[in-house]
Amino acid sequence: MIIVRNLTKRFDSEREVLSKISFQADKGDFIAILGGSGSGKTTLLRCLSLQESWSEGQFIYEGNDITSFNFIEKMKIKRKWAMIEEQPYLNLNMTAIQNVLSGRYKKTSLLRFVTRVSAKNDHLEAMDLLEHVELLDKAREKTAKLSGGERQRVAIAQALVQGTEILFADEPVIGLPPESANRVMEDLRNISRKKKVTIICTVNNVELAERFSSRIWGLAGGRIVLDIAARKLTLRERDLIFK
Repeated sequence: MIIVRNLTKRFDSEREVLSKISFQADKGDFIAILGGSGSGKTTLLRCLSLQESWSEGQFIYEGNDITSFNFIEKMKIKRKWAMIEEQPYLNLNMTAIQNVLSGRYKKTSLLRFVTRVSAKNDHLEAMDLLEHVELLDKAREKTAKLSGGERQRVAIAQALVQGTEILFADEPVIGLPPESANRVMEDLRNISRKKKVTIICTVNNVELAERFSSRIWGLAGGRIVLDIAARKLTLRERDLIFK
């Protein structure tokens, strides 16, 4: 469980980008963040994933206020989390299965990290995750040959092989054709439901958020102006977010 109280982010000590953000996110939630340009979506995601600090507020994870943690303690927490960028970092010269296994090396011994030698169980788990995102038939293909949507699904499998408890995703379907975008969002929904991974994801498409997420946050002016169980938004609610 994540509890955030009064998260505030300022740039240049004055310009407030996020203002008193408060929420609770439970295990298995799939939260889609909607907002217009400049609403603070990406900044919020980067603050929550500890890629950026914030100016004020409490961040409670597993009962601990991690705002008081030192660098090493925060790094231990981040090992339980994963972040998928709009353009995921994958080695295009490696196969899909090799890219997935590269996520596992972060959790392994120094020797195996350096030699990139995977244990049999790691390999089987990686194959299971590729099957979970319906890419088992592409396991031996070079990632360079995969489509944008397939690469995003490899990135999801790569994140999960690390034993991820919370997955942050920044516009994971932007620029993808509709069929690929639907497939990626469906994968995320299935992961949140079946593996009970908490997913917090910025989305630029209202319909995808309505269809696939379990919860929708509307962000406007650096504040959460809407926090509801996912459903079709009313015109008033859309105006509230995108005014």
